[in-house]
Amino acid sequence: MEKVMRIECPAELLLGLHVNVERLAEMVKLEAAIALFRKGSISSGMAAKWLDMPRPAFLFKAMEQGAALLEDSADDFRRETMLL
Repeated sequence: MEKVMRIECPAELLLGLHVNVERLAEMVKLEAAIALFRKGSISSGMAAKWLDMPRPAFLFKAMEQGAALLEDSADDFRRETMLL
C-alpha cells in the first residue's frame, strides 16, 4: 500500500524555480532518494524502484550529484554491480 505525503510550498517557490507542482514533486522525490542513498538509509535498488527508473539510471544520477558509489571494498563493488 502506497502512502502519500503532502508538502506545502508557496507559489513564489514554483514561480522562482519555473516549475509546476508535479515537476517540483519529482525534483523533491529525486533529491530525497539520493540523500537517503548517500546516508546509507536505502539501497540503490530501493531508490530506483521508488523513482520507477532502472537502477543504473539512478546510480548515474546519484553519481552526478556526488554520491560515492563504492567505499573501495570488494563487497561494495560486488553489491553495486551484481544487477547491472
